Amino acid sequence: MRTTHLALFLSIGLCFSWLALHAESADWPQWRGVDRSGVSQETGLLKQWPEEGPELLWSVEAVGKGFSSPSIANGMLYITGILGKKEMLSAYDLDGNLKWQKTYGKAWKKSFPEARTTPTVDGDAVYVISGMGEVVCLDAASGDIRWYVDAFKKFEGKQGSWGTAESPLVVDDKVIYTPCGPQTTVVALDKRTGETVWASESLGDQSGYTSPIWIERGGKKFIVTVTGTYILGIDVQDGTIAWNVNYKQIPPPKGGKDINPVTPLYHEGRIYVTSGYDHVGVMLELSEDGANASVLWYDSTLDCHHGGVVRVDGYIYGANWLNNKNGNWVCLDWETGEVKYEEKWHTKGSIIAADGMLYCYEEKKGNVALVTASPEKFNVVSTFRITQGKGPHWAHPVISDGRLYIRHGDALMAYDIMGTAP
Repeated sequence: MRTTHLALFLSIGLCFSWLALHAESADWPQWRGVDRSGVSQETGLLKQWPEEGPELLWSVEAVGKGFSSPSIANGMLYITGILGKKEMLSAYDLDGNLKWQKTYGKAWKKSFPEARTTPTVDGDAVYVISGMGEVVCLDAASGDIRWYVDAFKKFEGKQGSWGTAESPLVVDDKVIYTPCGPQTTVVALDKRTGETVWASESLGDQSGYTSPIWIERGGKKFIVTVTGTYILGIDVQDGTIAWNVNYKQIPPPKGGKDINPVTPLYHEGRIYVTSGYDHVGVMLELSEDGANASVLWYDSTLDCHHGGVVRVDGYIYGANWLNNKNGNWVCLDWETGEVKYEEKWHTKGSIIAADGMLYCYEEKKGNVALVTASPEKFNVVSTFRITQGKGPHWAHPVISDGRLYIRHGDALMAYDIMGTAP
């Protein structure tokens, strides 16, 4: 009898463990997924789509204009867009039914004002950063604003030509924002109140368009981000800048640009950063304690514009920049930077990965490809085209619970990529 009870107990425990892991992998609660790597841990996804593409489960066309991606957590979907001159956050259930909409801040005033911040869901709260640098916390269930900080103004921030394009990072009890400028570089706000926890020293720089990551090294947590000039690591506890690398000098970009919108990749003590406009991608190696960073290698082939990169089985995948309208798809060796392939498919675009496959979304005409994640070649297995929405196809795809979400302008589509829809 005891053996039977023990077996039953273990069985129930394993069941709950599987559900917890499945729930974690199914959610996509922030920019570029659970760990901001652009790689989902979901399995059992289709390895080939029907000729007409995966089944469209639902679509909506009232999310507001934007280039941001949706976030999915706790059975809800959150997405930002602009309405007039204001940015708004919309909440939908997973059948596409609108639950609430709330304006939270001012849109960027100049070119490309569309909403760029992907919401970050943490427990019962949702965090966003407007194009004018306002950091806001909203109640995930009701949309009520819990706190608001005009952080760009408060910290005397300095932006680039396209304003603020950052998705908030939540680490422990802190919300991270990168105002740059003469007063500070990166700040941490209390996630419950919006009060300032710390403000790092100023590097005298302007902000890039990078959404940071956090890593663990030598028993400590560090924020890794890219400003207009620097790649830097910051101690999560007190905001001390542990190290910084002048990205413009490795070597300088040919066009003199400082447009850095790509979230870094991290794996086992190494950090990969890339940027477009004929700048190089660079691999940094951290010391054992995380207090120093040195250049391991750099590459001039994968100069990713703003579509992101992924690491799958020891290789880096993404699209490069030939000019603002064109780019090829590239694979690099993570260890050495060796180019495994550079191939043309329509043009450059955004990329995520799941279950051994790449999901590539080119920005010109909206073609979406299912590609084998292999360094041998850019092997397109299936394709379909997004026809709803307007403007550039710049939003990054999202995978959650067997669904592929694509945003184009004010339209959002949900596709079945598990083949389980009735």
